[in-house]
Amino acid sequence: MKLKLLFLLLIFQFSFAQQRTCGAEQQMEIIMNNPVQRQAYIEQQNKFEIELQRLEANSARNANAVIRIPVAVHYPSAGAVTETVKTCLRNLAQRQVNILNADYNGTNTDISNWASVSGNYPETNTGSLNVQFVIATENHPAGTGLNNGDLAVTFGTDFLTAGNISCTDGCNEDATWSGYMNLVVKNIAGGILGFSPVGGTPATGKTVVIDNNAFGASLGGSTPNCAGFVPGAPYNKGRTLTHELGHFFNLNHTFAGCDGANCASSGDRVCDTPSTNQPRYDCNDASLPPDPNVSGNPAVTTCGYLQLTMNYMDYVQDSCMYMFTAGQAARMQAWYNTIASQFTTTALANDAFLQKEFSIYPNPNNGTFTIEFKELANSFSVEVFDISGKIIYENNYDQSANLIQEINLNKPASGVYFVNIKSDKGLVTKKLIVQ
Repeated sequence: MKLKLLFLLLIFQFSFAQQRTCGAEQQMEIIMNNPVQRQAYIEQQNKFEIELQRLEANSARNANAVIRIPVAVHYPSAGAVTETVKTCLRNLAQRQVNILNADYNGTNTDISNWASVSGNYPETNTGSLNVQFVIATENHPAGTGLNNGDLAVTFGTDFLTAGNISCTDGCNEDATWSGYMNLVVKNIAGGILGFSPVGGTPATGKTVVIDNNAFGASLGGSTPNCAGFVPGAPYNKGRTLTHELGHFFNLNHTFAGCDGANCASSGDRVCDTPSTNQPRYDCNDASLPPDPNVSGNPAVTTCGYLQLTMNYMDYVQDSCMYMFTAGQAARMQAWYNTIASQFTTTALANDAFLQKEFSIYPNPNNGTFTIEFKELANSFSVEVFDISGKIIYENNYDQSANLIQEINLNKPASGVYFVNIKSDKGLVTKKLIVQ
């Protein structure tokens, strides 16, 4: 009998571990219980509301230029790892950033699934933030040991080594890294996959924290073991950070509650996300009404609407979430506009200068193209990834390399790709069209 009970307990624990959990609510409870943080939060939200109304009144969001946000990635427990593992972790960080750029710009491959279910949501359109997240390469904070040209990826620092979901003394931030979009990757106790405040502020070095088993994306059998930092199914497509970063940019869960008389001030405060007060955890959760992603049969929530289960701000598994709405994108844009001055302006390379340093031709092409560099004195690297964030080509070139390099992607599928080129002068990304 005891063995049977133990077996059932293990099954329960395993199934619980397979459900997405997020610590946004706990973070907000901590903020609201701290008089100083609470007042600062209210003042920031008041500024946000004014900016959101301005955008809605002027329809100005789409006219804005591409947002470039400096990112720093921190691995507090990886101080004693080898240089090979550090290289692996840098690559994992870049792969996660590639996924963010695809998800937040609506260029992810699986967004094509929306076409088959969009008829169930006549008031909803997909949204794009028009953003480029970039791992910072310039003017790093003093004392970090990083030089110009190095990626802002740290190992074994004291950043958040004592921090956790219930931290109340400021240990979920680091003033040294103020002005960056800080991502901390660490083991989080209690089965939580990640956490962020709803409405984050880079001025104080606020972080988005992701569990080491849910950061980045796996590449099947070729996935290297980055010293325990290996994303595990069903959270192995990088969407945990997509979700948590949505909180940082002031998005609530879509299941925040049924809308009242005003959808802009109740529920998740976004009018084009059908209201619900219950999350959906799995791609096909038998405890809830059918999921349109799985069966083609819409899921009716207790609020009387079809649940937008494929939205990044629900709780479904990575493979079943693939979109933000236009209303969510507008809300994130308004929050960015509110905090834009808090991001450092010197951490990213000058795109206009770097793009004069090289050219890509022909573009479009058939998967074979040439990169021509001009007067690069030091080493450089080339990385090509698809719109899902998957790296399909990468190579490093030393100082003696020919400045004209022919790249062969080995018969890739037609579509849009991106090329990251990194030198001692920074990192720049260019779009590549394969026909």
